[in-house]
Amino acid sequence: IYSSQHNTPLFLLFSFRNQMGNLLKVLTCTELDQGPNFFLDFENAQPTECEKEVWNQVNAVLQDSESILSGLQAYKGAGQEIREAIQNPNDYHLQEQAWNSVCPLVIRLKRFYEFSLRLEKALQSLLESLTCPPYTPTQHLEKEQALAKQFAEILHFTLRFDELKMRNPAIQNDFSYYRRTISRNRINNMNLDIENEVNNEMANRMSLFYAEATPMLKTLSTATTNFVSENKTLPLENTTDCLSTMASVCKVMLETPDYTSRFNSEDTLLFCMRVMVGVIILYDHVHPAGAFTKASKIDVRAFKIPFRPMFSCFLVMSFP
Repeated sequence: IYSSQHNTPLFLLFSFRNQMGNLLKVLTCTELDQGPNFFLDFENAQPTECEKEVWNQVNAVLQDSESILSGLQAYKGAGQEIREAIQNPNDYHLQEQAWNSVCPLVIRLKRFYEFSLRLEKALQSLLESLTCPPYTPTQHLEKEQALAKQFAEILHFTLRFDELKMRNPAIQNDFSYYRRTISRNRINNMNLDIENEVNNEMANRMSLFYAEATPMLKTLSTATTNFVSENKTLPLENTTDCLSTMASVCKVMLETPDYTSRFNSEDTLLFCMRVMVGVIILYDHVHPAGAFTKASKIDVRAFKIPFRPMFSCFLVMSFP
């Protein structure tokens, strides 16, 4: 997916756009089975009075998402400085230069990690609103389109973040160097100002986060699983049906010309595809049988023979 011939998965997605109609059948249990059929306005949905409280809370998080992505995309790492410092352990100037290069990057990585915690809380707030009785998942998604749009935006951001992270090994290299240097300086009884920003506990949590191939996706999966376990009075089906319904709604919109013609931007097609992948992954983590069984309300058997390029490139990325 990330070879020299294909810089990003988006290249594959647009190259195989014409196969969209066929691959979308993988999300239906049978070709005759009809799922929810309504237009979810991912571009223009505005919150109703009933939605505004939760919408405002989630919007306060999402408004920072583009700056997080821009910061990650601009992340170049301190590989050269680190190599020179390691190759010349007795050169104080090179050691200082490497350290001064790494510290601002670690502060940036902390910001990304802290955003994942905010995103986790935002997702759980949306799940609470979109799964509560007495409405069905279809009724929730159709009536509360602004919240459904925010749910989709979280999934879209998550896959974009993880794409960028997977293509940037400098992140883990920089953080590993930082932790080694911190440990060495503790042994030498040296105090460093940066530990006021990133203490040992924070560093441990960040290390676990960045060790994941897809850290944001792992965060959302854990958040969804925790939501189910913490809300024992809420039937599991309310959550899994919400996820499978979202997948079905995206599928119907993508394969219905009357709906796709209402999109103002072609980017919305890609947006829908990413959302489908995201909800399948969340469903797989939450449903006891997973998404890849006959019991699943999202049929992914068609992935086996053969993999459809547009859809499979996202799945390969998401299940490393």
